[in-house]
Amino acid sequence: MPVRVNLDRVLLERRMSLTELSDRVGVTIANLSILKTGKARAVRFSTLDALCRELQCQPGDLLSYESGPPASYDDDELEG
Repeated sequence: MPVRVNLDRVLLERRMSLTELSDRVGVTIANLSILKTGKARAVRFSTLDALCRELQCQPGDLLSYESGPPASYDDDELEG
């Protein structure tokens, strides 16, 4: 998928663990791990908001776009 998640880089820059971030944003470590490893297929705006608030960053710091083949999405994945 052309959208990449840079959570690992931002965490490293902030010297913050996934466990600490999980405690701060109220998202399970398992779900953050899925996001961090790029296996997530969607992210809620409320989650993105909480991540940006706690990491003191912009959405563009967490997400990047790399050109590649288009991904196909289910209609319910686009809600949020």
